[in-house]
Amino acid sequence: MRTALTKRIVASAQPRERPYELRDAQVRGLLLRVQPSGHKAWIVTWAHGKRRTLGAATHLTLDQARAYASQAMAEVIQQGLPSIAKPERPRCTLAAFLDDHYEPWAKIELRGGQHYVERIQTHFPSLLNRQLSEIDEAAIDRWWRNRVAGERPVAKATAARDLASLRSALSKAVEWKLLERNPLLGLRQKSVESRKVVRFLSAAEETRLRAALACRDQRLISARASGNRWRAARNVQPMPEMPAGSYGDHLTPVVLLAMNTGLRRGELLSLTWADVDLDARMLTVRAENAKSGRQRHIPLNTEAHAVLAQWASQAHAMGRVFDVASVKKAWTGLLTCARIGGFRFHDLRHHFASKLVRAGVDLNVVRELLGHASIRMTLRYAHLCPGTLAAAVAKLAA
Repeated sequence: MRTALTKRIVASAQPRERPYELRDAQVRGLLLRVQPSGHKAWIVTWAHGKRRTLGAATHLTLDQARAYASQAMAEVIQQGLPSIAKPERPRCTLAAFLDDHYEPWAKIELRGGQHYVERIQTHFPSLLNRQLSEIDEAAIDRWWRNRVAGERPVAKATAARDLASLRSALSKAVEWKLLERNPLLGLRQKSVESRKVVRFLSAAEETRLRAALACRDQRLISARASGNRWRAARNVQPMPEMPAGSYGDHLTPVVLLAMNTGLRRGELLSLTWADVDLDARMLTVRAENAKSGRQRHIPLNTEAHAVLAQWASQAHAMGRVFDVASVKKAWTGLLTCARIGGFRFHDLRHHFASKLVRAGVDLNVVRELLGHASIRMTLRYAHLCPGTLAAAVAKLAA
């Protein structure tokens, strides 16, 4: 039976031999429970056997209890369960989450997972000791302003990649029930100006680049020969000979292969000789080394085949094709020698695609060779085939 509870009724409710309850007639689900000891507590119930205590009547007034009960019943209608009934999530700092949960998972499940963990640890030091639930939009806005306009500012694109790493990690925290919601999902995407021009080599630049590679190889071969003469004069074990026509080191085959296959730098440097089939004139990019996570096969044209055949004779065709961690230093020196500015190693991939499109290769074929997940990324090269587009429009006249 429901009672129109008032402050006087609540205050004058007397204890009995056994506990009893007074149901509020105004707010559905609100009860006043009176114990034989005289203790009075507000309780909200939303289904048979489903109830939670709101607090003691000495601490919560009737109006406050009604407000809490109304909110709980609204949550039942919206979510099926009031927030007071949800189990409390374990408290966990960002640093502890990364060490105990995210890093062990990322190392196994993500290609380059350790890199993402280290990126968060390096670029979000002010958040590491915060509870996951304390990371909010305001904290991220402060971090963003300091990252792009602080003492050591970085490009917005770099800051956006940092933010994407954190956003992805917090999404896993939500999935693992360590966080109720990802505070970064509702954050307005930071504006990052994309590179407007697809950079590729002009004919003159490509000529200078190839000449710089040949000059560099010749310099390295001459240096090896000079060094071996010095060693021979002193009865020191000589280094392996570099015959004329060989490569001075890994840089020339890496660059020429990138120009003729469109492989990303990471895909190139992770190739093993088991991925190269010189007889079938084909190389394979394994799924675990591909950005898209999909395996693909790249045919070798004449130059790419000759480059790999020559390099195989020098590198003995065992293990990794290019046993180096980075080409950054050598690449920077090469561009200086070739007098080429504003050109990244990744732009060799654009150069490969642009030559295909200008030769009339269908964009979808280009997409397959580049390993793009969708045609949208490949469409950036569409303007390079004006003849094909004009021919398509001309068909309407017929």
